[in-house]
Amino acid sequence: MKRRKLILATAGAAALSVPALALLWRHNSAAALTPEELATRYAQPLTPPKSGLGCFHLGHSLVGRDMPAMVQQLATAAEFSAHNHASQLGWGASLQQHQQAPSDIPGFDTENAHDAHRPIGTALASGQFDAFILTEMVEIRDAIKYHDSARALAFWAKAARATRPTARVYLYETWHELTDPEGWLTRIDKDLARYWEAALLRPAMAQPGVGTIHLIPGGQSMAAVARAAEAGQIDGLNRREDLFARNAQGDQDPIHFNDIGAYVVALTHFATLYHRSPVGLPHNLLRADKSPASAPSELAARAMQNLVWGVVTGYTATGVAG
Repeated sequence: MKRRKLILATAGAAALSVPALALLWRHNSAAALTPEELATRYAQPLTPPKSGLGCFHLGHSLVGRDMPAMVQQLATAAEFSAHNHASQLGWGASLQQHQQAPSDIPGFDTENAHDAHRPIGTALASGQFDAFILTEMVEIRDAIKYHDSARALAFWAKAARATRPTARVYLYETWHELTDPEGWLTRIDKDLARYWEAALLRPAMAQPGVGTIHLIPGGQSMAAVARAAEAGQIDGLNRREDLFARNAQGDQDPIHFNDIGAYVVALTHFATLYHRSPVGLPHNLLRADKSPASAPSELAARAMQNLVWGVVTGYTATGVAG
């Protein structure tokens, strides 16, 4: 079998030893924080940023190009004009796959053919990013079972802090397909504790040098907006499907957000990163290519902004004071 190269071994991140990380995990991979220990880690909220953040997104199409560009526009509108972002993406790539050489990451060349791309090794070595936002592949059950998610999450958190000790590390909670037999909303409600917390955050944060990983509750925000839409509480939205894309033939995409869904997720990132209510921020935004995104009405945007702020302040793992 071809031996896969770890990207950090060739990216000049000299502060991080890949063999040392592997040894660390052989000794500690069975450890996990208890639920009470996890709660203690989040007892003290983070200090709100005073200026714009440099944010690095590691992930796949549920990050995409447009959502980070929307976060940047929201931050600028909120007078965090120094906000900037970069990313490394792949086709459904797991955090484990992102440890490989670019040639071994699915869809690397296609997904990173844009101006905001920066290789993760280069980003780490630069020490210039204030926040690293880590996105695991979906289905999350498969990521945990086949891609050693907790180990990979710990790897990247430790890597970020090896070159920037003050970096804030976030796990972006996503979602599964609308067609899931257990029920889309049921899964989002249950998965937060049983997968995102128990199978990723608790074991990853038990490892030395990892520190506290906060969570950007994208799935929780999407569920809150979907519930409100289906209760007739959001102008122009009636179903959860209104947050998701359709292909050129009009068929429903069961997992990728459309511009409205991207806006919900961008609001969630902004509120979590900046500890600032998104209420009153713009709703007419541009995609990454500068074309106008499909926008919610002003009434719908205000409802989404309030819902997202409630989600972010209602969950201590965001690091945002309630």
